[in-house]
Amino acid sequence: MPTLIPEPSTDAYRAVTSFAQDLPAWLQSLAEAATDLLLLGFAVLFLALWWRARGRGARAMAAALLAPVATVAGYLVSEGAKSLIQEERPCRAVADAVTIAACPPHGDWSFPSNHAAIAGAALAAAFIAWRWSAAFAAPLALLEASSRVFVGVHYPHDVAVGLLVGAVVAAAVAVAARGPVQALVVRMAAVALLRPLLTTAGGRPRAGADTAPPRTSHRQETLR
Repeated sequence: MPTLIPEPSTDAYRAVTSFAQDLPAWLQSLAEAATDLLLLGFAVLFLALWWRARGRGARAMAAALLAPVATVAGYLVSEGAKSLIQEERPCRAVADAVTIAACPPHGDWSFPSNHAAIAGAALAAAFIAWRWSAAFAAPLALLEASSRVFVGVHYPHDVAVGLLVGAVVAAAVAVAARGPVQALVVRMAAVALLRPLLTTAGGRPRAGADTAPPRTSHRQETLR
């Protein structure tokens, strides 16, 4: 399917890749490695969300467990769109393009960016699980998306739409599936073998609870 590339996106692509070519070789190599390795940061974030949710109830645990699932959903929708739209990579389509990363082969399409879709999906899903996680996830997502342009394998509009597609799909999945997954977490916590993975101190996560119940002081107990 022929695609019309926005001229501002092509101009921005040329400007970014030209700037990248003027950087030291070691920095270019670091950028090429980082464009894939940055995705591991989201895996670490998902582990942290799961660990935090163990003491905060079934609702929090459901959101944490859904984060990687919603991220995969964002990736799959992006990949499906790529197969339909079939936009050629800028490193092949833009005349005289010089890139840091090797240009993917023909048939590995450009729009939208799967890396950016994963980043946007992970950001949205992590925010739903714990809003303060955005302090880490948002800069990571923006860095991941921009790195794809920096190394020369995507146009700016590829990564912008990828971020948006991933975020919208992941948010929809995380919100729609939270209720059923929350009920599943409560049932799974009844299994002794699984309970330590879902809650702390041997307790069971309560449906609808995001925090542990408030403690009652000894004085309050004696006044009852």
